[in-house]
Amino acid sequence: MKLLVIDDEPGLRQSLCLILTDERHEVVAAVDGAQGLTAALGAPFDAILCDVKMPAMDGLEFLRRYRAAGGSALVIMMSAYGTEDAAIEAMKQGAYDYVAKPFRADEIVLVLRKAEERERLRGEVESLRSALGAAAASPDIVAESDAMRGALDVIAKVARHRTTVLLTGPSGTGKEVLARELHRLSPRADGPFVAVNCAAIPEALLESELFGHVRGSFTGAVRDHGGLFEQASGGTLLLDEIGDLPTALQAKLLRVLQDGEIRRVGDRTTRTVDVRIVAATARDLEQDAREGRFREDLYYRLNVVSIRLSPLRERAEDLPPLIRQLLARHARRLGSAEPTVDPEAMLALLEHDWPGNVRELENALERAMVLARDGTIRREDLPAAVRGAADGDLSLRRQAAAAQETAIRAALERTGGNRRQAAELLGISVRTLFYRLQTLGIERP
Repeated sequence: MKLLVIDDEPGLRQSLCLILTDERHEVVAAVDGAQGLTAALGAPFDAILCDVKMPAMDGLEFLRRYRAAGGSALVIMMSAYGTEDAAIEAMKQGAYDYVAKPFRADEIVLVLRKAEERERLRGEVESLRSALGAAAASPDIVAESDAMRGALDVIAKVARHRTTVLLTGPSGTGKEVLARELHRLSPRADGPFVAVNCAAIPEALLESELFGHVRGSFTGAVRDHGGLFEQASGGTLLLDEIGDLPTALQAKLLRVLQDGEIRRVGDRTTRTVDVRIVAATARDLEQDAREGRFREDLYYRLNVVSIRLSPLRERAEDLPPLIRQLLARHARRLGSAEPTVDPEAMLALLEHDWPGNVRELENALERAMVLARDGTIRREDLPAAVRGAADGDLSLRRQAAAAQETAIRAALERTGGNRRQAAELLGISVRTLFYRLQTLGIERP
């Protein structure tokens, strides 16, 4: 990789350049933030290692100016003890990672290898998108976690084909967002994208809604009506909550998948439709098929490519950027400034299980924005289920905090204060560990 090192300490800057050069990276060094900004904007870099505390222009100011000027390289902050809050703030503003000084050579090498792997995966996805004639990734999708990156990778690979895709996962995980991305990356992107919730339409009306009807076929059918299959012809039709499709209509859907033909209610002739089917469900469709609640032959027709969306509690890496994205979206819609989130509130957001997934998170953040004072979301602005029991209600919260503090201190002591290794021992992300350290008031052992 081509790297830029920005640090005002000559000894550390020189040794860092030697370490990185030995790892076969191309390295450019800058003695302060101003010189680093000139270098960063004058040539493309894959990653930038920037000290937080520097005279004239510190690391935070460098990051702000670099991003404002359109700089896109990964920025890794380097911070001595006492400036870690600034490093955390830099990560909130888009820095990729943080390394505490003093650090060992293998720590820096490991961080850069992870960054290189991330950029390689991102490059592969972008190459697939480019081959499909697609533009930049949809702004509606956050994919920091391995689970979401894996789902997007599959989407990019199957988008060019007409293959039927089955999206599974709990309600609120973003199945429709992923279906729209599949459509966007496909050769059908210029055609219509039509979505229907099979559970939201009464059974008596669903057949007409899907397949259309001819005039006089039933009371109230005063004119011919083209159904959603015809409306989606040339594009993509998302059949959400497919597990709730009535048995009689399952047979008709199977016929469409086999023959590419539909018949309007009351009509004697068939019509050809060119539709790519994407089905979505929160149910265990395989078990429903085994137990006779869903046609087994239809299940296998739909399940050509299956993609499971994990619940939000299993995608911890997606949570902080998703929070930022949703706050920005709400701010645009409400015509207000984007709020900040204080550490206590952020910790509550990170620790909540989110049984309602992204939909619950979106609603909680909108509520908090409306209640927030001075443009800052605090713990009391969050719904009761998210902020947890009030202080003093029960001792459970205090016991949990004490247990967390004990575990964190033990992990930091075992790793000699290395927070990345401590986070791995604790089974949490580095970002989550930062907020817990800040909230619990734990300093370096």
